[in-house]
Amino acid sequence: MVRQVVTLGEIMMRLKAPGHERLLQTPHLEATFGGGESNVAVSLAAFGENVHHVTRLPDNALGRACRAEMRRFGVATDYMSDGPGRMGLYFLEAGANQRASTVLYDRVDSAMALAKPGDLPWDQIFENADWFHFSGITPALSKRAAALTLEAVKAAVDRGVTVSCDFNHRAKLWRYGKTAPEVMNQLMPYVDVGIAGRDDCRKCLGPEFAVEETGSHWDPDAYAALTLKVLRTFPHMQQMAVTLRESITADHHRWSACLRNQDGFHTCRTYEITRIVDRVGAGDAFSAGLIYGLHHFDDPGSALAFATAAGCLKHSVPGDVNRVSVAEVMHLMDGEGSARVQR
Repeated sequence: MVRQVVTLGEIMMRLKAPGHERLLQTPHLEATFGGGESNVAVSLAAFGENVHHVTRLPDNALGRACRAEMRRFGVATDYMSDGPGRMGLYFLEAGANQRASTVLYDRVDSAMALAKPGDLPWDQIFENADWFHFSGITPALSKRAAALTLEAVKAAVDRGVTVSCDFNHRAKLWRYGKTAPEVMNQLMPYVDVGIAGRDDCRKCLGPEFAVEETGSHWDPDAYAALTLKVLRTFPHMQQMAVTLRESITADHHRWSACLRNQDGFHTCRTYEITRIVDRVGAGDAFSAGLIYGLHHFDDPGSALAFATAAGCLKHSVPGDVNRVSVAEVMHLMDGEGSARVQR
């Protein structure tokens, strides 16, 4: 049977100021589509996986264009249904040097934020699926979307589908009366593979999951203890990965990751990334790489290395999605990162 991955989440229209301009510095915006979970779907499709993305879209020209874009990337759109509400937007201003990048959301009452339990046919969606991926963005959208996410993870577990979650804390979204830990701790008992950014465990699970660090460089012992604590707190979870970003300037980052599973704690190389083209979506590229790696590699260390290399390459690709192949990720993963022209 062909392996099938299902992803769930809102797709937004991304409106970006050209180059490194301030927002509306000139009267132009670059319009593309993106979203945390749909970015994962696109990456997995580029890696050759069979992927269905689940979302709600407005029944208008924007919703139809979004569907067409996902189909162009090879993502199945059978469960991208129409619903009341609008297309969510986000505005991006790319930082430079000491000026940080900034994001402005305009997604209140989007079609996905208005989706509720009972709106989606989980029996059909998970009929042939063996992996389900969501992120902390969807339950942050609204009380309805949080309930829908809980319904989805329960349906996945009931059908024996492996569940992964990128915690993806977005402080600007938790605005409907619930905190991230209140909601995310209800979802974690159904998650098999957890994925988090450097400080996401504390922000999504609670202050007891804070990491005590000194300086900007990450301490392997601190993250070994953190990931062990997460797995002990949520015994259903089998693996916990953390991406590790050190921001020197907006254009210069160090990028690495670690992974805890039942066999132990795993680390990988650190990439020195200078002259960043676009860092948005790097965590999503990592998630896609980890899902792919855990399926195609025999050891978790190789899966982690593949995921970290995929996330590294995303920093060189404009837009939300990671337009790279398995061969390109393997090339970097194997140490061939000279950037010489491939002839």
